Amino acid sequence: MRITPEIVRSEFIGIQAGVARSRHHECVGVSGKIVDETKNTFTLLQGGKARMIAKDSALFRFKFPDGEVVELDGKLLMGRPEDRLKKTVRRLW
Repeated sequence: MRITPEIVRSEFIGIQAGVARSRHHECVGVSGKIVDETKNTFTLLQGGKARMIAKDSALFRFKFPDGEVVELDGKLLMGRPEDRLKKTVRRLW
């Protein structure tokens, strides 16, 4: 996968993810497969237990199937998954 601003528009359910930083200290280090996504949260399956992580307060590290690892601010991922497809993102670099 090529790293572009279009990555924000991709599907995240089924991707391995982890929390690199968060305002909520108990969420840092949580990792697993994303099993659900809502407007404001990701649900990660960690050791058979589902953990809900707020998007707006975390920096996520995603590992895509092709081996690419990407860190994204959760604020960029806010909104319903189906509405994110319509969103345009300015290139920051």
